[in-house]
Amino acid sequence: MSDIKKQINALRRKINYHNNLYYNDDSPEISDYEYDQLMLQLKKLEGENPELVTSDSPTQRVGGNAKRKAGILVKHDVPMLSLQDVFSRSEVENFIDSLQQELDSCKFVVEEKIDGLSLALRYYDGQLKMAITRGDGIVEGEDVTINALNLQGIKKNLIDKLPYLEVRGEVYMTRQAFETVNKKQLSLGKKLFANPRNCAAGTLRQLDSSIIKERQLAIFIFNLQKAEGKQFVNHDETFRYFKEQGLSIIHGYTVCKTKEEVWNAIEQIARRRGNLPYDIDGAVIKVNNLKQREQLGATSKVPRWAIAYKYPPEEKDTKLIAINLSVGRTGRITPTAVFEPVQLCGTTVERATLHNQDFIDSLDIRVGDIIRVYKSGEIIPKIRCVLKKRRTKELPVFKIGNRCPVCGALAVRDENTADVRCTNINCPAQLEGRLINFVGRNAMDIKGFGEKYIKRLITEKYINNISDIYYLKEHRSDLIDKGIVGKEKNTDKLLQKIEDSKKNSPWRLLAGLGIPNVGKAAAQALIRYFHGIRALSNASVAEILEVNDIGTISAGLIFSFFQEEKNRIVLEKLQNAGVNMEETNESVQSGSLVGKTFVLTGTLSSFSRAQAAAMIEAAGGKITGSVSKKTDYLIAGENAGSKLIKAQKLNIKILDETKLKLLLQS
Repeated sequence: MSDIKKQINALRRKINYHNNLYYNDDSPEISDYEYDQLMLQLKKLEGENPELVTSDSPTQRVGGNAKRKAGILVKHDVPMLSLQDVFSRSEVENFIDSLQQELDSCKFVVEEKIDGLSLALRYYDGQLKMAITRGDGIVEGEDVTINALNLQGIKKNLIDKLPYLEVRGEVYMTRQAFETVNKKQLSLGKKLFANPRNCAAGTLRQLDSSIIKERQLAIFIFNLQKAEGKQFVNHDETFRYFKEQGLSIIHGYTVCKTKEEVWNAIEQIARRRGNLPYDIDGAVIKVNNLKQREQLGATSKVPRWAIAYKYPPEEKDTKLIAINLSVGRTGRITPTAVFEPVQLCGTTVERATLHNQDFIDSLDIRVGDIIRVYKSGEIIPKIRCVLKKRRTKELPVFKIGNRCPVCGALAVRDENTADVRCTNINCPAQLEGRLINFVGRNAMDIKGFGEKYIKRLITEKYINNISDIYYLKEHRSDLIDKGIVGKEKNTDKLLQKIEDSKKNSPWRLLAGLGIPNVGKAAAQALIRYFHGIRALSNASVAEILEVNDIGTISAGLIFSFFQEEKNRIVLEKLQNAGVNMEETNESVQSGSLVGKTFVLTGTLSSFSRAQAAAMIEAAGGKITGSVSKKTDYLIAGENAGSKLIKAQKLNIKILDETKLKLLLQS
């Protein structure tokens, strides 16, 4: 029982973590299918051990937390419950059989399950007065009325002036609109959205309502929530009424009498889903008669009169025609499968990552093989398996090798990992990415040194490695004449910013070198311990391991970096240019929080987590990304997740925003 309880608690923590990312941050890390599998595991364990079910379990809750971004919180008039998910024909048929035994002449409606964001619309006397997000699904949601008015398919005024009408719809983006948004994000150097659903959810909460129209968000109405002044008998009748009122209703619904008809309707939707302009992640099966719905009622989380059938990931077989190797900013060599194009979920797919040599070996994938491809979460192409029975002849085994495919330098495998990296800091494939990282705000923070300038300076051969940045002043006249960074004023402004950055703390230089696993927090910890880059560059692996939160793999990578002769030459050039490499004892020891380690989690209201971290560091405190026995304080904002749970278990002192302010003031 102790082991089962541990499994259940671990699953709950994992699901809560992914719920927060999906519902509150609109940035999931796993696909819907992978999430569903976690939830199924938890439901199975709780079903077998009902005494372990708790009220705060993810199986007992709906949705996420209502947020205060675009509007105020509003009480739900009718709960916006989720649906019970099923994954097999037998589960669908059991649902039909059980309801037909309980109800007389029970009919069902099968319709597309749009992968979007749920929204309730309230009409008073035929006029749209309020649009509310799902929020927690039961108590309250967020008022996004101003934004909703810009949705395609929205109707501000209805023909009939019913005293009150509440309908529920799904906000979505077409695939074409989604691609347009991501192209713009890419051109602006911003983070890409994972899929249309997340983009729609994040956009609907924006303060600038014009973004809704720009990104072409739309809505389908799929359910009657409440009506005053008119009686409805069946669900399909409400659809006809909505259409008469000018509302955009969900496409492709079918009224069914038998379980065979229901399954045929599900299969019909499955056949056409790849050709739809928007994403669906299943089919919804609902009782058609509205009085029968009232009779059936709902559990605390789901209605008893509806279920959602989730389609398995779509898969296609195709031929692998090449394995290409690319080199990233940190020198990591990534293999990519190139195969004959196939249509998956409405788009043409011809490439998928192979991750690393271990993944290639586990699949035993070879050029010329027939492979099975699918889309994880209907977004990211992945390879399911190799159809080895269709391998008609012996094909050569693929190895990444020990040479960089771009510069030919030695490529080595990281100790205890599957990654193979180019060891040359001056590798052309890494240069642009290294420079972008080097001048970024979490490294040398040279403002105004944009990606466009970096590309041009590399093309014109003014920069061949990161140290060349500090010798650009020698080419001032050429830069002005060629207009690489603009006229004289702009050029001098950038050169001065570069000159000013020489005075930065050495942790910024260290973070900018692009050593794997050495970001801002790790660089600060290393400089705090060694007081400078010179001592660090001469440290052994054992000495580096003495630094808090630096593990064996990171210590090995840091040691290897400083042993590489080409890297030492770059560091020498940086030092000769006057870039600061040593931290003064005074700056290391100053501040009332010296020696104290902090972890930040959740959302803070008075300031951002980055601002909080800056204030803590200014007082001498240290910020780390994970909770451990060495953590002194956990700063917990709203929606704190697994870090809060771990801190409580370790009896680490937990501060809210108010207590953090008091600590900083003291």
